Amino acid sequence: MCTCILRRVLRRRRCPVTEDLIRRRAEHNECEIFSLEEVSLHQQDIERIEHIERWCRDLKILYLQNNLIPRIENVGRLKKLEYLNLALNNILVIENLEGCENLQKLDLTVNFVGRLSSVETLTQNIHLRQLFLVGNPCTLFEGYRKYVVATLPQLKCLDGTEITRSERITANQGLEELKRSVMEQEEQYLRKNTQEKEEEKEEANKKQAADRARSQDGEGGSGASDLEDKQEDATESDEERREKEFWHTPCPFTPESRLEAHRHLEAKRRAKEKGNERKVKPPRTLITADGRVLNVNEPKLDFSLTEDDNNNRIVLDLPVYRHMDTSLIDVDVQPTYVKVSVKGKIFQLVLPAEVKPDSSTAQRSQTTGHLLLHMPRAQGEIKAKKAARPSKDDRRLHSSLSDKRERSIPERLEVDTSGTVDIANIVTRHRTTEGPLEASRCNPTTATLLERVPLEGFEDDPDVPPLI
Repeated sequence: MCTCILRRVLRRRRCPVTEDLIRRRAEHNECEIFSLEEVSLHQQDIERIEHIERWCRDLKILYLQNNLIPRIENVGRLKKLEYLNLALNNILVIENLEGCENLQKLDLTVNFVGRLSSVETLTQNIHLRQLFLVGNPCTLFEGYRKYVVATLPQLKCLDGTEITRSERITANQGLEELKRSVMEQEEQYLRKNTQEKEEEKEEANKKQAADRARSQDGEGGSGASDLEDKQEDATESDEERREKEFWHTPCPFTPESRLEAHRHLEAKRRAKEKGNERKVKPPRTLITADGRVLNVNEPKLDFSLTEDDNNNRIVLDLPVYRHMDTSLIDVDVQPTYVKVSVKGKIFQLVLPAEVKPDSSTAQRSQTTGHLLLHMPRAQGEIKAKKAARPSKDDRRLHSSLSDKRERSIPERLEVDTSGTVDIANIVTRHRTTEGPLEASRCNPTTATLLERVPLEGFEDDPDVPPLI
């Protein structure tokens, strides 16, 4: 009955032995499982031995301790197996090991083996030298060690203690009486175990009924009592109460209780992991529903945005992390904004003027890691140069003219009456040569005198044209 209840519990959840699990545990053999000779599958919450005898035929050492295995099975084809460790499991009977011809060491420490007579199945394992049954119910039977020593003549060490020759002779002397005593103790143990399970089942049913009645009384009670109950429940949460009840309630050490404790710890671990998981943040809004672009700086970078009027462009200097790979940067230039993805974090900036995305360039410094974006403006702007600062006299003249305009005084020309004006000398000429010809051109009176007074030694030649 105990075995049936345990199998019913195991159907709820079963952690299988998968090929991926064995390959991950076969790193020392280059992840090859067909030629594997040693594998450790401890603490993997395995609830059934399967597939190992088909995938690992050459296995010599198999570690399966600290799992939830209730039965020894599917290992009969491991002809080369020498050491099998099944400590800290839920095994009830020693069985299905006849095919392990080379088995030399078997460890069943802290299991639930209550049928000591099942040791007789190991008589066919002629190479068995060491057996460990410490922590099993069968070790409490009277004559346990003598029975095992007499039943397994090939054994040399039991529970870490060497078997002497005199001990073996003594054990073989009263073997028949010892067998009858062991069988009686087995029957008593099985009856007691069955009775404890029935009592435990009845107590569980009573507890469920009491909880159901308590919940109904709480719903139909008076208002004052409801408030008191609510205050008491508020001081101590349901989880803490259940936790205390689970660990402080006494229960027999059985495969079912061990499975229940394992399920409880597993549920707590999963709840803790779920609580530690970071909440998924909603995606950040980059553009509002009405089409307005927002400024975003998720990587928190100190940027610099300048306008180059000489080259008619906008320059963005983004100090990206120096040692970060350039493949983790993505740049998207739009006419009105620029978006840069730095290792998945968005940097978005609205531009002061419309730019040309096709003509924009992105460069990154190999020394500092800065990202430099050159974005030409879409339409050039003509800006007037600043006029030269007027002189002091110009400012005075401008101020006087403005005053006259404000007073509405008519403007008049000023005439100098100090004397006559020499019109001939208004424009001064710079003389490059001096001589009578130049003088005659400049002064008409002198030219007339020269014409009247003949020069000495001058002869007029009719063939020579006159001077102009």
